[in-house]
Amino acid sequence: MSKKKVKKYELPLIPLRGLSVFPYMVLHFDVGREKSINALEEAMVNDQMIFLTTQKEAETDIPTEEDFYKVGTISKIKQMLKLPGDAIRVLVEGISRAKITELTQEEPFFKARLEEDTFEGETETDKEMEALMRTVMDAFESYISVSNRISPEVLISVSSIEEPGRLADVIASHMILKIDQKQEILEAFDPKDRLEVLYKILLREIEILEIEKEINVRVKKQINKLQKEYYLKEQLKAIQEELGEEGGVQDEAEEYRERIKKAKMPKKVEEKVEKEIDRLFRLAPGSAESGVIRTYVDWILDLPWNKQTKDRLDIKQAKVILDEDHYGLKSVKERILEYLAIRQLAQNMKGPILCLVGPPGVGKTSIAKSIARSLNRNFVRMSLGGVRDEAEIRGHRRTYVGAIPGRIIASIKEGGSKNPVFLFDEIDKLSHDFRGDPASALLEVLDPEQNKEFTDHYLEVPFDLSKVMFITTANSLGTIPRPLLDRMEVIEISGYTEEEKLKIGQRYLVPKQIKEHGLKSENLQISEQGLRDVINYYTRESGVRNLERQIATLCRKSAKRIVEDKLKMIRIHPKNLSQYLGIPRFRYEKAHEDHEVGIATGLAWTRVGGDTLSIEVTTMKGNGKLVLTGQLGDVMKESARAGISYIRSKMEALSITEDFYQTLDIHIHIPEGAIPKDGPSAGITMATAVISALTGLPVDKHVAMTGEITLRGRVLPIGGVKEKVLAANRAGITKVLLPVENKKDVEEIPDNVKKKLELVFVSNMDEVLQHALVRKEENHEN
Repeated sequence: MSKKKVKKYELPLIPLRGLSVFPYMVLHFDVGREKSINALEEAMVNDQMIFLTTQKEAETDIPTEEDFYKVGTISKIKQMLKLPGDAIRVLVEGISRAKITELTQEEPFFKARLEEDTFEGETETDKEMEALMRTVMDAFESYISVSNRISPEVLISVSSIEEPGRLADVIASHMILKIDQKQEILEAFDPKDRLEVLYKILLREIEILEIEKEINVRVKKQINKLQKEYYLKEQLKAIQEELGEEGGVQDEAEEYRERIKKAKMPKKVEEKVEKEIDRLFRLAPGSAESGVIRTYVDWILDLPWNKQTKDRLDIKQAKVILDEDHYGLKSVKERILEYLAIRQLAQNMKGPILCLVGPPGVGKTSIAKSIARSLNRNFVRMSLGGVRDEAEIRGHRRTYVGAIPGRIIASIKEGGSKNPVFLFDEIDKLSHDFRGDPASALLEVLDPEQNKEFTDHYLEVPFDLSKVMFITTANSLGTIPRPLLDRMEVIEISGYTEEEKLKIGQRYLVPKQIKEHGLKSENLQISEQGLRDVINYYTRESGVRNLERQIATLCRKSAKRIVEDKLKMIRIHPKNLSQYLGIPRFRYEKAHEDHEVGIATGLAWTRVGGDTLSIEVTTMKGNGKLVLTGQLGDVMKESARAGISYIRSKMEALSITEDFYQTLDIHIHIPEGAIPKDGPSAGITMATAVISALTGLPVDKHVAMTGEITLRGRVLPIGGVKEKVLAANRAGITKVLLPVENKKDVEEIPDNVKKKLELVFVSNMDEVLQHALVRKEENHEN
């Protein structure tokens, strides 16, 4: 009998992934983990001895004590070779099995106390042990003959081993076993126990291999050599029968049919899918077409045929959410609340198709997200900028290799419900080429009467889009095809005014940027006037993108100063603003200091807001030429000529010499000639400046005006009233002359601005001159 003897060690430990090492076994493996490399280095210092055990799960990247087995093999490192990429290839020889009693160290490598159980007198085998060894050898010989995976020479080398424990270890090292089976052998310290465990495993493996062999023989009898695909199918079927798993293909079919029940799709669609599934299971599993059909069926079953979110119909709550996310935008918010009110009254209302039109940076995309949030709907977005292929909208037909559904169906699947808020971004930037016209494909999508049966080329079955709330965005309406525009309800979002930008900056942008830059509200304060100066002198835009960038610059520079100078608080105001942002980039015209002859203040609308327009006129001796400078567009040139014609028709009433158009040249100039200027709104301003120059009466410095002039002196309405009035207020003007037909636009002007200004509505030039020209008896006041 063998006697047990216990030895104790303390060695560095490496957990192996997917490998088991037995005593007397020589193998190499690659080491890449830092802990394992540290353990190798430690072992090389101390007699090259290391303890190798196996991880329970090979996928674990950073194992802990619970992630590896307690029994492993004490091994000796024979050779180390550095590989590219910091990995090391190690050659080791197993010495003896041992068990971890205590893990003494985890960093920078594992180190463990070990107990090695050795059995003295292993060579003195009794009769029972010898019989067991012979039985194992016979079983191993049968295993080699059945498996055809091990060389017969191995049997010769193994048969010369006389120690029972070593015999079991060497046989186990040659067999292809699962990790838990190898571990079971490794944990059998007693040689007799080890041989018994090995024998049981050998018998089980032989039985499985014989069944495999029988399956192969049976399958080969059923097929001929030319039917390779059929052979694979029958082999799979035979394997499943032997394992008691009846028909894996049938299970797949059952799974598909279960998914069809859950999808609750329309009957026509269900019939189509059933037909495709029947086709699928008549095909060979490995055929290319079966993969195409599987993908198609999966696409249809993944669509939300009957899934939809429940709308939040609480108008008050929706209003709170919209106000939280956006300042101003009254018309957009009003439209959403109207939609909610109608949804409460009419449950089956079709989703509206809104088109948000406005310059970049005014928040069109974020408004769509807020609408989805206020309605409690899922949100999906599709950018149309540069899309020129019709297949992007409708998908590819399945006859094409690599066909996929269009992005609309893909987005609906991604959204997970049949009633999301669906944003088509940049619809005005659609393009088209020889691959089709995407705008035409969108006609069906954006028509409430047609989109309930939208058919994607790939799916070939109709999908109901009528519950979707479509929102489109555009910078301008000019490039949107007319039929497409006809299907949308246009909501114009004009650029933000100075007051709106100020509120947006205070409520949203400043807190957001302070947080993103790691600051707190008590570290940085930007005064109201400081923020106004950023808006007026460092940005010139419709939206607030550049304003946010400038605020981010203030936060960055403030953060640098706080860290460098160890400051607790930085206050930014108009006096120190240039230290952070440099010299102002833009300027705005201010009202003239005195009444001047031949100079009138007009008001202009630009894409970035309103501005004042100083129009200068001078007369000189000549022959009646009209000179226009300042890069004026055709409309402004025509307005100037119309003004001159009006003045000539009113010479007597205006007390102007009758031959001025023969003896004087008139030069009309608008400063900042590098900037193109066009539009009808400067007509009365140019006429007033010319009359002032010809009569010698100065123009009131406190008055600004806007409006078109006709040959008879009537004042016609113009656009951009809100922006122009705000510009007048900013320039220090106190009286603004507006066309009488623009009275309705005054509602848009903030109340605090209306209180500061006197708004005068004029219908003809006589009224304009009455307010604009300073008579001699009035001039002494100023």
